Amino acid sequence: MCLLRGFGLVVLSLLITQSIFAADTSQQLFLKHCAQCHGMDRLGGMGPALIPENLKRLSKKSAIAVIKNGRPATQMPAHAKMLTVQQVGMLADYIYSPLPSMPKWDMADISKSNIVHFKPDSLGNKPLYKADMMNLFIVVELGDHHATLLDGDKFEPIHRFKTRFALHGGPKYSPDGRYVYFASRDGWVSKFDIYNLKTVLEVRAGINTRNIAVSGDGRHIMVANYLPHSLVVLDSKTLLPLKVIPTKGADGKTSRVSAVYTAEPRETFIAALKDLPEVWEISYADAPPSGFSGWVHDYNEVSGDEIKPPPFPVRRIRVNDYLDDFFFNQEYTLLMGSSRQGVGQVVDLDLKRVVNKLDLTGMPHLGSGITWQYKGRTVMATPNLKKSEVSIIDMETWKTIKTIKTLGSGFFMRSHENSDYAWVDVFFGPNKDAVHVIDKKTLEIVKTLRPMPGKNAAHVEFDRYGKHALLSVWDMDGALIVYDAKTLKEIKRLPMKKPSGKYNIYNKINRSTGTSH
Repeated sequence: MCLLRGFGLVVLSLLITQSIFAADTSQQLFLKHCAQCHGMDRLGGMGPALIPENLKRLSKKSAIAVIKNGRPATQMPAHAKMLTVQQVGMLADYIYSPLPSMPKWDMADISKSNIVHFKPDSLGNKPLYKADMMNLFIVVELGDHHATLLDGDKFEPIHRFKTRFALHGGPKYSPDGRYVYFASRDGWVSKFDIYNLKTVLEVRAGINTRNIAVSGDGRHIMVANYLPHSLVVLDSKTLLPLKVIPTKGADGKTSRVSAVYTAEPRETFIAALKDLPEVWEISYADAPPSGFSGWVHDYNEVSGDEIKPPPFPVRRIRVNDYLDDFFFNQEYTLLMGSSRQGVGQVVDLDLKRVVNKLDLTGMPHLGSGITWQYKGRTVMATPNLKKSEVSIIDMETWKTIKTIKTLGSGFFMRSHENSDYAWVDVFFGPNKDAVHVIDKKTLEIVKTLRPMPGKNAAHVEFDRYGKHALLSVWDMDGALIVYDAKTLKEIKRLPMKKPSGKYNIYNKINRSTGTSH
């Protein structure tokens, strides 16, 4: 009996030892093969952070393939000859395991990460090429992590350059169109000089970043972070941090930031919070906003009887449900938001409260909404991420005046003030190769295009004049396809590596009603 008990203890000891050894081996494998690029703490370095919060778009099966075969057009090497199948699986399990605590990334960390590739005053103030500088596009090619500067008149590439891994949220331009700012999933913000065709500055403003916004005066950039839970204000000239704003509710609960937007007429940024039923408005004006008493933050300084407004004060607006997605009227007085459950609300930013409901179901993608004039009234159109339809909403009554049935749920919808048509993709499902063209006067689908049968067609953008519509085919052997916006005939096809979005400088900085801002 004692022998059996002793044998059982030995077996138990061996099992515990093997378990500890296996856990240690996973970490040791990471330190040996991955830490040099991805950081000893998995929070990133030259390569992106390898934590579950940053790997949501990459399945574990795909991660195993990357570890084994490397990643094209990056410095990620193949490990198939160095690691066994079991070791590759252990590494994949390890990078998908949660960290023991929320990692810190504060002002000091952000400042230390700042990279100066070229001093801005060392470069010329005139473009190195001839083109209509307001009719240029930046085309993001996710397939090999590059971007292409495209001439919007000739539809010819001017320059192709490398970007950070997994750009997200769309590039943003300076008000004069000279600089474009990119944000990557793992928190890097890059400043590219369009005149001189060079990346001049970079900084890591977060660990898992959603998007950025540029202030209307061009002086500040705000970064929306999932991790840590914060908003970060950067100086646009230097990309050095000016302020980190923890996104924390009155009850102490923190929240991820879904997205941040610029409300230029208000001189503010507007933030969507993922985990709090609030909308935040942050002023970037030099003078305190009117009605400063409504703007608060955690550390307003009090000097005698005088209240000193903090830089970038925050105003919190309570809403009826979580808002994951935003759309604004052109004056930025009204915000339309929806949750993933399809609850739509209209928020009056001046009154600081919800004033109406939206007649929507499913999961409307309001961030991709557009507006136009229909029978003397302004209407908003939005695709739906869950339902095969486009909703047309009267922006006075907030009623859905028409639901247009589509071949599947869509992601992007675009138009232009000078075009009679609105374009919407069918991003999800078996008909993802289709794009519908809707007549804005009749609210009917007049044509369905399939530019590359079987391959995902998405994200239309117009040139500055509304004469041409550019469509992406999201495939490694994809293309940027140029259409005559009036006849709907294809006029040019440019091969590209999974071109996701393309962004016209003029339309973006002038807040065209046909595109996202």
